[in-house]
Amino acid sequence: MVGVTPAARSGGGASSSQKTTGRATFLGILAALSGLMFGLDTGVVAGALPFIATDFHAGAAMQGWIVSSMMAGAAVGATFAGRISVSFGRPGAMLGAGILFLVGTLFCAFAPGVALLITGRVLLGLAVGVAAFAAPLYISEITVESARGAMISFYQLMVTLGIFLAFVSDSILSEGGHWRWMLGIMGVPAALFLGVVLILPHSPRWLMMRGDTERARKVLRMLRSDEEVAEAELADINDRLSKSSDAGYGLFRSNPNFRRSVFLGITLQIMQQLSGINALLYYAPRVFEAAHFGTNAAVWATTLVGLTNMVFTGVAIRYADRWGRRPLLLTSCVIVGASLVGVGAVLAFGGGSLAASILLCALILVFVAGFAIGEGPLVWALCSEVQPTRGRDFGIGCSTVTNWVANWVVSSIFPLMMLAMGASWTFILFAAFNGLFVLITLGFVPETKGASLERIEANLFAGVPLRKLGEPEGNGQ
Repeated sequence: MVGVTPAARSGGGASSSQKTTGRATFLGILAALSGLMFGLDTGVVAGALPFIATDFHAGAAMQGWIVSSMMAGAAVGATFAGRISVSFGRPGAMLGAGILFLVGTLFCAFAPGVALLITGRVLLGLAVGVAAFAAPLYISEITVESARGAMISFYQLMVTLGIFLAFVSDSILSEGGHWRWMLGIMGVPAALFLGVVLILPHSPRWLMMRGDTERARKVLRMLRSDEEVAEAELADINDRLSKSSDAGYGLFRSNPNFRRSVFLGITLQIMQQLSGINALLYYAPRVFEAAHFGTNAAVWATTLVGLTNMVFTGVAIRYADRWGRRPLLLTSCVIVGASLVGVGAVLAFGGGSLAASILLCALILVFVAGFAIGEGPLVWALCSEVQPTRGRDFGIGCSTVTNWVANWVVSSIFPLMMLAMGASWTFILFAAFNGLFVLITLGFVPETKGASLERIEANLFAGVPLRKLGEPEGNGQ
């Protein structure tokens, strides 16, 4: 039996010594399946795009719009995701996303022209924007701190699994150029996801924000293995909620400490997008073709990229709560930056030799592996962890919108950058951004391993420097 310590009741971590329960893990995995949908719809366009371009006579600019229309929709979806999540709960938001996933898939599969195809991509983007907001938030609110990093990283693993499965599907269907099947097959997991969401309970923090203490207590007792720990966590949440009457934008306007956490989340999402990962994932076949891979070989090489992404995200899941966020994130930035310099050099000087092609493929796989251990999963984890209870929907909403706006900008201009700057200098530019991110991580990113959400919140409002938010209260000044 784990006793309720004074430290636990004051926000030091009501469940700091708790292991996650099977129920909490199971529900977290179900919520993480929204990441599978995210990944499927992100990855499928890479293999379908060359065939869509041929059938619809789409040039580089139009291809950029086809790809980036989903990002534009996601930015809009993320903008309203906070309000939807507050009104209908995190599972309610995911249910709406599931419906949009299904409808958007049908639009894309049966589109007679570019206009309806882009409409379908926008609907999928709306779904992704809402789901990418609600799922990590939900997982962070139902999981104990000892497993929170791994569980939120599991969401990213589902994203990478979706990307990998989409690449495999594209590779199989690429022989006949069946791009409609590539897009339409996504309807099957969309329908399954809709059924899964219906069994998710509301998170205790959302119920407490609605004033429904008894239901929050019931859910917490189901999620925690010890009733005293559940009661202590309930007291922590209530204490945090009672200390401020402001919430959301009102809290953002009135509290400079909350503004710090919001701007940190925004910065982290910009870091992720300027790492270069989505430019590669959306246009991977084109990058490989630039290195003189054939079209089908380029699609299969892209599938290997998806597999690497998935495998090394598993590394992040295993070590995020052992090694910590900061060491993994710093390692990730260094590996990504160094590998991109290598990619740029090979594209500039390697020519079309077999050795150069093999080296390019290896460097891209190293790049993807580096991203997957840190910049991919840990950005979502940190953005969910550093926001206070009353501002969590607003803060995560801001960072998620930023993610998709930056994603849209990068995916829109990447084909034009490739034409104007050349592939080599384009990737060297992304490498330079990763060097900057090392400095940002050292100066501002906190180590949140093992810290309760309540402790992080208390430190934030006490004015503790951002990089020390995860330290015990009173030790971060």
